[in-house]
Amino acid sequence: MTEDAEHQAKRLKEDAEHDAQRLQKDKVDEAEWLARHITQDPELQQEWIRQDNLAYGGLIAIGIVLVQPFVAGASLDTSGMICAVAFAIAIPLLAALVLVNQQETFRRRRTSSRIVTVARATAQASATVGVIAGFWHIHWIAGVGVLVSALVAVGVQSAGITRLELGERPASRAAEAAEEAAKPGDADA
Repeated sequence: MTEDAEHQAKRLKEDAEHDAQRLQKDKVDEAEWLARHITQDPELQQEWIRQDNLAYGGLIAIGIVLVQPFVAGASLDTSGMICAVAFAIAIPLLAALVLVNQQETFRRRRTSSRIVTVARATAQASATVGVIAGFWHIHWIAGVGVLVSALVAVGVQSAGITRLELGERPASRAAEAAEEAAKPGDADA
């Protein structure tokens, strides 16, 4: 009886190790699929470029509207100065990114330039700070409202896109598996 119990324990341990290895392989496969899907899908890249152009143009327009009262020469409080400086940084970068996006649209792919990546992050962060400071200049409650709303909006956008892009995954992966199985010569590999 003890030998039987030892055999069952050994078998359970082997099954658990096998299941753990299978789960680990599934996670690696999932990560590889996600990376391939996100980075190599030309239609998704085109959509990102369109969304970026919309965002950059909108941020430029918001910056011009928010900074316009400060151009008149009125003395600036701290929030007004932060708004003006943030948009002084953001607007030229956003304009350059619009031009880069036009070239990306023409080439039908996104650039892999690190300088462009840093410019995107800097422009978006500066514009966000400028919007918050501009509304804070109007009233601090408005600034807090924009900040909280922006954080919620990022979550909404992230959840929506994640569900749209990854919600289709099982059907896409099944189609990819069928395509790969249909390729000649793959059976030998």
